[in-house]
Amino acid sequence: QVQLVESGGGLVQAGGSLRLSCVASENIFGFNAMGWYRQAPGKQRELVAHILRSGRATYPESVKGRFTISRDGGKNTVYLQMDSLRPDDTATYYCYADRDFTDYWGKGTLVTVSS
Repeated sequence: QVQLVESGGGLVQAGGSLRLSCVASENIFGFNAMGWYRQAPGKQRELVAHILRSGRATYPESVKGRFTISRDGGKNTVYLQMDSLRPDDTATYYCYADRDFTDYWGKGTLVTVSS
């Protein structure tokens, strides 16, 4: 059973930065893609960063230029560097991995951005 464990969330002031980590129980290059979603209270879960096995990364306009996804195969870890944080970035951030039409999810890490 694939396990994904997120860490790095917390409270930060607007304009600040955080780096989230997602450690996988398996070789991350065995997945077709990995990435991060977020969900704010009362809102739908939304994609914030996605990286294919090839390394191609995509972002929605809401975070483009502020968030960067990266990975370290030696540590089986995917990162989300979040800069210029805004109060509307407040959400629980979830790591996911896709393999053979199956999605795996972490339990999430809470990010709170104060104004």
